[in-house]
Amino acid sequence: MISPINIDMASLNLPTLAPMLSAIFGALVILCIDLAKKDLHKSFYVMLTILFLMIDLGATLGYNGVSTRGFFDLMLLDGISILSQVIIVVASALFILLALSQQRFHEYRYAEYFSLFLFMIAGFQFMVATDSLILIFVGLETASMALYVLIAMHNRDRSTEAAIKYFTMGAMAAGMFAFASMILYAITGSVELGQISQVLVSTNFDNYPMLLVAVVFMLASMGFKLSLVPFHTWAPDVYMGSSAAMAGYISIVPKIAMFVVALRFFAIFTSVDNQFVHMILYIVVVITMTLPNIIALVQTDIKRMLAYSSVSHAGFAMGAILVGTTQATESLFIYWILFLFTNLGSFSMLWINRTKNKHGFQSDHPFEKFSGLVKISPMTATIFALFLLSLAGVPPFSLFWGKMFLLSATVNAGYVVLALIMALNSAIAAYYYLKLIVYMFLKEPTYDDRIEYMGNANNALRTVVGLAALATITSVLYIDPLLEMISTYVKMSGF
Repeated sequence: MISPINIDMASLNLPTLAPMLSAIFGALVILCIDLAKKDLHKSFYVMLTILFLMIDLGATLGYNGVSTRGFFDLMLLDGISILSQVIIVVASALFILLALSQQRFHEYRYAEYFSLFLFMIAGFQFMVATDSLILIFVGLETASMALYVLIAMHNRDRSTEAAIKYFTMGAMAAGMFAFASMILYAITGSVELGQISQVLVSTNFDNYPMLLVAVVFMLASMGFKLSLVPFHTWAPDVYMGSSAAMAGYISIVPKIAMFVVALRFFAIFTSVDNQFVHMILYIVVVITMTLPNIIALVQTDIKRMLAYSSVSHAGFAMGAILVGTTQATESLFIYWILFLFTNLGSFSMLWINRTKNKHGFQSDHPFEKFSGLVKISPMTATIFALFLLSLAGVPPFSLFWGKMFLLSATVNAGYVVLALIMALNSAIAAYYYLKLIVYMFLKEPTYDDRIEYMGNANNALRTVVGLAALATITSVLYIDPLLEMISTYVKMSGF
């Protein structure tokens, strides 16, 4: 007779699931409301989504203690997971406010859009709140499947094409992740990164050739999600096919989730100074920083230029994982928090200045479209220039501090050549950011009625752009307390 399995509810530590359950419950509530009452206004669903995101954020911040596990040891609640979940939820709340557009866009007519959005957030949160490869895979696929549909719901030919490309590349990445996990389980007998690390160190990295195969497949899988070269080819087309707001979101939230996974995975090798893995990471980081920067120089569409720029920034941030020190980990998070406001603000400006009538332009957002913008709408031109200068790393705007801290961590760890490459790439990037500023401030207008402006935007859009601009300008005032908070959470995780 099979004896019953007794489960101690206290040992499950169910509060570790509270943030994700908040998002999942919110998604189900939205679906139920839509079944009961059709054709409710999108603003109701936006407010409901933000309500559940605030509950999610409260549940995340409600825990403040040492690292703990829960739900059969699958969940790992530590400083890194709390910090990354806060970034995910805050960025998501800012993004969903952009849905309160005055124009009618196809995707916002459906309650399913907001439900899928909350399911996607829960998937990203599962990715960062565990070190189990199985749960990471489940979270990754949950978030990815929802994201593919959200992109396709923009209901343009280019959007469908972008969703299919993203799905195809994502399926390939998922297969590589599963194959790498299988090899790691065969070598170590575990799918938890902490136990995998212990086994590999205790056996002095036996079966090294197979382990390197697993590392290569895992890096390729992460490379697709982080848009690392040479796995970045999907990024420009997907950004072009998505709405400007969704493109900004894709450049931030999915990447911070995968950065946390990469941080936990490559810590196994950086902690013991594994030279071969170190060399692979070094090459990928340098090429990812440099090649997209060079390609961005010749782009004629602003959204495509920002897409390559985001790829380069991902390579810049990946340098922190290569360095692998506590200071570098802290720099990664401060860099990405500042990048969040700056990049989301930049794409929000494209969202505000959107139009379905191209007026003879070959793309939606060519440089020529913004010619002489300062003479038509000085406020719009000034705010956009502010975000561009921040992306270029011009002091005293926010991303300058992120780059400075990351360069400092790189130099302190002895990677002087890498720091020089980072600085050189920042100088290259400044050219194409300043190129757009030249169009806006030094050229004559092409069409006076071709776009909308900040003055025509509704309060929700002004709020998002205003918060992003305020964070970009006043970063010098809060950078020290922000760094102190990040340091506390990172040390809580033992990195």
